[in-house]
Amino acid sequence: MNDVVKGTNAATTTGDDRQTEDEKILPPLKGLSFLDRFLVIWIVLAMAIGIVLGNTVASVGPALQKGEFVGVSIPIAIGLLVMMYPILCKVRYESLHLLLKSRELWIQVGISFVLNWVIAPLFMVGLAWAFLPDRQDLREGLIFVGIARCIAMVLIWTDLAKGDGDYCAVLVAFNSLLQIVLFAPFAVFYVQVVSHGEKTNVSYENVAQSVGVFLGIPLGAAVLTRLVLKKLIGEDRYQRRFIRYIAPFSLIGLLYTIIVLFASQGAHVIRQITDVLRVCAPLLVYFLVVFSSTVWFCWKMGFGYKVSCTQSFTAASNNFELAIAVVVAVYGAGSGQALASTVGPLIEVPVLVALVYVLKWLRARWHWA
Repeated sequence: MNDVVKGTNAATTTGDDRQTEDEKILPPLKGLSFLDRFLVIWIVLAMAIGIVLGNTVASVGPALQKGEFVGVSIPIAIGLLVMMYPILCKVRYESLHLLLKSRELWIQVGISFVLNWVIAPLFMVGLAWAFLPDRQDLREGLIFVGIARCIAMVLIWTDLAKGDGDYCAVLVAFNSLLQIVLFAPFAVFYVQVVSHGEKTNVSYENVAQSVGVFLGIPLGAAVLTRLVLKKLIGEDRYQRRFIRYIAPFSLIGLLYTIIVLFASQGAHVIRQITDVLRVCAPLLVYFLVVFSSTVWFCWKMGFGYKVSCTQSFTAASNNFELAIAVVVAVYGAGSGQALASTVGPLIEVPVLVALVYVLKWLRARWHWA
C-alpha cells in the first residue's frame, strides 16, 4: 500500500531504483495455474463440445431447458452460481477499512471509480455502435460486459505484474459492493437511454433480480465463508488450503456453463460464427485502448509502478462471469446478447496475459519505481 501513498514518477529515479532480484517474477504464463494458463483452449473446447452435443443429440436442447430458477434453466443456473462463489471467496472484504486511513488512497479510489464506472462503460458503448450498428442484440451483450467491472482475474494480472496487492484487494472489495448497487441502474441507463435500445425487455427489476441472485447469493455465502473459516483456521491456511481447493471450481463452472449454453442453442450456434468474429474486434480494441491509456495517464500523473499497474488492469478487465449470468437471465441462453458476453473471456485472457509482458517491459525501459 506504500506505493499508493508515495506515487513516485520515473523521471525522478536513478539506476539504483531498478527492480531488485526479489521483484523479478516468472514469465506470466508460468505464473498461472495449469487450468488458467490454457483457459482460452478450454473455452474453445467447451464451445465445440456444446455445439457437437446440440447438433448430434436431439434431446439435449430440450433437456437443458427444463425447470427454471429466476428465469434461467436450472442446469444453467447451477453453473452460474458455481463459477461465482470461488471468485468471491478470494476477495478481502475486511480490507475496505483501509479507505479510512489515507487521503492518497481515497484519491486513487476516486480515479478508479471514474475509470471503471464512467469512462470504460461509455467507451464500450461507443465501440459497440461503431462495430455493430446493425446488431442491437450483440451491442447490448457488449454493453453488459462493459458495465461488469472486474473482481476476479484482476487479482491474477496484478500479482503476475507485481502490482500493489493491498490496493488491488481494496478495489476488488469496493467494486464487488458497487456492482450490487450500480449494475442494474447502469444497465438500464446505457442500454435504454444512452444506446436508445428498441424492443428490449431490459428493465431495472429484471436486471436487479438477476444481480441479486447470481451475485448477491454467492457474495453473501463468500463473506460468511471467509469470516467463519478465517476465524477457525487462520488467514494463511484459508489462502493456502481452502482457496487453493475451491479455485478450480470457478473455471469448471464457467466451462460447464459455456457447454450448456452452446448445447442448448443447437444448430443455431453454427450460423453465429460470423457474429463471434464481429464481437471479437470491439473487445480487442477495448482492452488495448483502455489499458494503454490508463498506463499513460498514471505515468503522466507521476504515480508509482505498483499502483499504476493495479489501476490499469482493473480498468481494462471485466467480470465476464457476472455479465454472462445476468444476460442469460434477462435475454435467454439462445440470445445474441448471451453469445456476445460469452466471447468476452475468449479475448480478455490472452490479451491481458500479453499486456502483463508489455507492462513489465515498460517498467524496465522507463526505470519505473
